[in-house]
Amino acid sequence: MAWLVLVVSGVLEAVWAVALDRSQGFTRWGPSLLFVVALAASMAGLALALRTLPVGTAYAVWVAIGAVGTALYGMAALGEPVTAARLLCLLLVVAGVVGLKITS
Repeated sequence: MAWLVLVVSGVLEAVWAVALDRSQGFTRWGPSLLFVVALAASMAGLALALRTLPVGTAYAVWVAIGAVGTALYGMAALGEPVTAARLLCLLLVVAGVVGLKITS
C-alpha cells in the first residue's frame, strides 16, 4: 500500500509543478489553488509512505516520478522539444530509481 501511495504522491508532484507554472507567479487563481491542493496532498502522501519505506529510496522514487512526469507532460502538451537525448536522459533517471529500489 505504501508504494501505491508513493506513486500517487509522485504523480501529484508533477501536477503541482505544472500548476505552479500555469499560475504565472500566483496571479491566476485556478492553477494557484490546484498547486496548493496538489502540493499538500503530495507531501502528505510522501509522509505516509515514509512510515514504512526507506527515506532514500522513497524520496528518489517520488522525485523521479514528479520530474519524469513533468518533463513528459511538457513534451506532450506544452510543445517542449522531444529529442532522443532528452528521452534517454529520462530513461536514465528511471533506471537509476529502479536500481535503488532493487538494491534496497
